[in-house]
Amino acid sequence: AMEETDFQDVLDDWFIESLNAYKDLHVYQLEHPTQVLEWTSGKTVCVGGHGASKNEILELLLPLKLFADENKGLCAERDFKVVHGGFTEGPVRCLRHVPGSRCVVTNDGLSSDLQVWSVGGDDSDVIRLTGRVEGRKRRTTKSVSGGGSRIAARLSSQVLHGAQSGDVQLTQLTSGQILYTLETTSDDPLSSLQFVSDAVFLAGASNGNVYVADTRTSAAPQLHPAPASPGESALWWTDASPRAAVLRLSSSGQAVVSDLRSPGGAVSRARLDVQSGRGDPEVGVSWAPALDGCIAVSGFGGAVQIYDTSLWATEPRDAEPLFEHRGHAVSSRSGVFVAAHVWHPERPRTLLSAASDGSVHVWDWVDQSAAGC
Repeated sequence: AMEETDFQDVLDDWFIESLNAYKDLHVYQLEHPTQVLEWTSGKTVCVGGHGASKNEILELLLPLKLFADENKGLCAERDFKVVHGGFTEGPVRCLRHVPGSRCVVTNDGLSSDLQVWSVGGDDSDVIRLTGRVEGRKRRTTKSVSGGGSRIAARLSSQVLHGAQSGDVQLTQLTSGQILYTLETTSDDPLSSLQFVSDAVFLAGASNGNVYVADTRTSAAPQLHPAPASPGESALWWTDASPRAAVLRLSSSGQAVVSDLRSPGGAVSRARLDVQSGRGDPEVGVSWAPALDGCIAVSGFGGAVQIYDTSLWATEPRDAEPLFEHRGHAVSSRSGVFVAAHVWHPERPRTLLSAASDGSVHVWDWVDQSAAGC
């Protein structure tokens, strides 16, 4: 009973605290947890289960109350709504929306092949499997790393995909034609793949190496070697900002920001306050699209942390989070960890996060330092 009281106290404290900490906070419970959160529009997001056999893929409409700028009290819709749904035979470990289309592409983490889905229009509420894309066959017999293929999509239904640096290719979804292959002799397992412009993409390897390549040319990629970490065989996660800044974060909490245009040096470094060693294969690190210099980090525990990288120096120092969303951990009793997070594309301080207990939160945090970020 004592434990029960303690739990209730923590919950109550957090609830009182959150009244001032959030402009908006909405909570939803999925039947099965998701490792993917992908925007299909400014108001809808895709999720997918990752159990061993049959899983659901759903498109959710965010609570409309979130988007009601005036008179929020008059807006009755305060819950998430399932607008489209379907079933997949395998797990959903990676999911990308193809811009300008009603199409999403997934990978199951078991092979490098992709599944292509049509997210039904107004006439249908079904998400249907419409095609498959073969992944590039590996030169080595190394198994597919933790998350299988990484995927990046661009307009005109072109998808970049690969599980290792040596098997990245650009495929035209409609014809199945391979438009580009990344020429490199290395086979580093990838932790991220993303376009930084229409033609240029970044492939972040889990050993900390970053490859930058241009799909218009067959030239070898530019290699940004892993940040030197004495005696550390860390896993690394990478994200690039719209302003050509690259962030690399290691499983021990070392964070390094460098400039895409000058591969060698580090602009700034920091030691983040993460649970070292927790480093789940699905750690998430992402630059805010509409908030200069801010990043979000999740996957090390039950919280999502926001940091302001403009406060970091060239020598690594301990960095304090600007904000910490602890809602998933507080409202659950067991060792819950955040499996995915994503910033809203236009709303500066709105994020969506999903945890291992199936909870999905959408939250808009208040910057208490006002002078910051």
